[in-house]
Amino acid sequence: MGAHRASAAAALAEFLTAGAGLGERHWGHTRAMDSRSLSETLVETRRVMTQEARFIVDAARRRGVVLRLFGGLAVHEHCAGHAACLRDHSDVDLVGLSRQTVPMIEVFGELGFRERPHVRAATARGQAQFVRDCVHVDQTGAPAHADDHVDVFFDRFKLDHVIDVRSRLDLHPYAIPLTDVLATKLQMHAPEPRDVRDAIMLLAASRGPGVGADEVDSDHLAALCGRDWGLFYDVTLNLQRCAEELDQVGLDPEDRDRAAELLVRLTGAVDGAPKSLGWRLRAGVGTRRRWYEIVEEQGGAA
Repeated sequence: MGAHRASAAAALAEFLTAGAGLGERHWGHTRAMDSRSLSETLVETRRVMTQEARFIVDAARRRGVVLRLFGGLAVHEHCAGHAACLRDHSDVDLVGLSRQTVPMIEVFGELGFRERPHVRAATARGQAQFVRDCVHVDQTGAPAHADDHVDVFFDRFKLDHVIDVRSRLDLHPYAIPLTDVLATKLQMHAPEPRDVRDAIMLLAASRGPGVGADEVDSDHLAALCGRDWGLFYDVTLNLQRCAEELDQVGLDPEDRDRAAELLVRLTGAVDGAPKSLGWRLRAGVGTRRRWYEIVEEQGGAA
């Protein structure tokens, strides 16, 4: 195991420094080099970070461990090539299966990461965090961050609302499906402007309505909302926010029309989906009681 771990860590180190022919890596860090614009360095950073995250997913796959991109890099996976979605990323978020926790920890160990065990304890084993000494440098040659870290959610993402994704991790080879990435944005109680922008870009980048990994499955999202009034409430508000911001993100006419059509389709599906008894009972309480979770960052010493 020790030799295997060393070789895996060495392979990752080689990839980070030379393997893809990209030169110096900057995990979530950008700087203008020579005459390159900030936009050019952002594109390079997103590309490098995505390749690093894909390397981790592939390493896990070789061990039979399921991991998929989640968060900002999942948005990039589905929206690559759309300049309006351009922004920096500071870490890697993944989703995996709780039943594979032990081999997953071994995979990260082989790649030179160590677990922060208190994160699993603090999240009732719903999340894990893996860290390593920063391998990316800033313009002075110093480490760009205190450490590199990867957050792994198990079975579901638990942010403002909880959504189970266990049955959907095999639809795309590297990321959770576009509909599920969209759900992570629409479920936010108080989204930042970039989250609304991400949601619009996902709609624009999709291949339209459907059940595929790169399509918008309105029935799936509607079914989730039909079981959870709080999720329904925030998704409905965020669809409206997306409609209000649709003309502010610089889409070309074709992409704009696709996003607009999908917003109409999603709004109708969410509103018209059958509602569970629990949904109807919770709807009676409404906003008199908090309907969303308070998200806390998990960090601390390794």
